[in-house]
Amino acid sequence: MKHVLVVEDDPQNAMLFRKLLERRGGFKVTVSESAEEILRLTGERDVDLVLMDVSLSNTRQAGQILSGVELCRLIKDRPSSAGIPVLLATAHAMRGDAETLLGESGADDYVAKPILDHEAFMRRVNSMLQEAA
Repeated sequence: MKHVLVVEDDPQNAMLFRKLLERRGGFKVTVSESAEEILRLTGERDVDLVLMDVSLSNTRQAGQILSGVELCRLIKDRPSSAGIPVLLATAHAMRGDAETLLGESGADDYVAKPILDHEAFMRRVNSMLQEAA
């Protein structure tokens, strides 16, 4: 069973992502805002994909708040976790935002919130998992 790590600080979005991924995808889902847990799971390659909110408000490392972009960069910069696909999820959906955020974070893809087309979202997740396999 594929394991998806959802990094999301909004409880409603986290619940939506969990339901979509578990019910429609049949995935094991872990939701976390803990930088230590996120870096441990990705460092141990215990996840197959990370769904990362860009704007995090409660995720800290060494007392500093980390954005999803910064946390993604930490994941992608470590050899142990660089190959794990990261899908950014953000409400920042203006023209040019995707390219900027992907360039800054090193993430593999980007999806705009709110997720209105659940089927398209699941196709994107499945495609990323197949490409990483």
